[in-house]
Amino acid sequence: MGSVKNFQVDDLTVHIYDPTTLTKDAAKIAQNYLITLLTKQSQATIILATGNSQLKFLEALIALGGVDWSRVVFFHLDEYLGINPQHPGSFRYYLHKNVEKKVSSAVFHYIVGDCDQPLGECDRYTQLLQAQPIDLCFLGIGENGHLAFNEPSVASFDEIRQIILVKLESITRQQQVSAGYFYTIEDVPQYAFTLTVPQICGSNKILCLAPEKRKATAVKNMLQLPISTTCPASILRKFAQATLFLDTDSASEL
Repeated sequence: MGSVKNFQVDDLTVHIYDPTTLTKDAAKIAQNYLITLLTKQSQATIILATGNSQLKFLEALIALGGVDWSRVVFFHLDEYLGINPQHPGSFRYYLHKNVEKKVSSAVFHYIVGDCDQPLGECDRYTQLLQAQPIDLCFLGIGENGHLAFNEPSVASFDEIRQIILVKLESITRQQQVSAGYFYTIEDVPQYAFTLTVPQICGSNKILCLAPEKRKATAVKNMLQLPISTTCPASILRKFAQATLFLDTDSASEL
């Protein structure tokens, strides 16, 4: 492995890489896990994250080959309430373009953000999530330390539901503008569906990628502050099945 430093924080494994090697190594780890898993069981179930930090990783994983995607069931972490799947800021748009069009999966379960009955959509997705274990979850972390859209203001480590509707914080909405998915913060929906923290942490394996300098403060808080919803990502320190992938930029405040 090409990491420059490896260590544990509580139960969480942390790898720090040169920025040029992080996605390649993380993709290789994901590929090896999936290939091994599919020798033992008929299907694998993956929860996908979105955002710029995931794009190169997903490209690298698909390019490696060797995974029988026809035996993989996909879910995703979150979606804006009311957004059209053709909107460039929609996570359905992102995943269809960057994953579904490039692999032939068994099935791709999308959160329907522009549904007519949002609470009914939560019930529908809950039933899908409960139908099988989640083998692998890909994650990023937000600049405010959120996981999916579990913001510090709404995150619960004891939530009993699998998916909920939440109000997004301004820093999260601005992050989407800065990433180029929306023109202004007013264009970013105020509410979103998100898988909950317990649903995410119940995955059998979690690979969390948090590169770039803009994540440095969140990474520091995640690893050095007490575990709390002040920085929701800190909960990963309780889970031995989780691995955090940093680059030297995002680890610069450690």
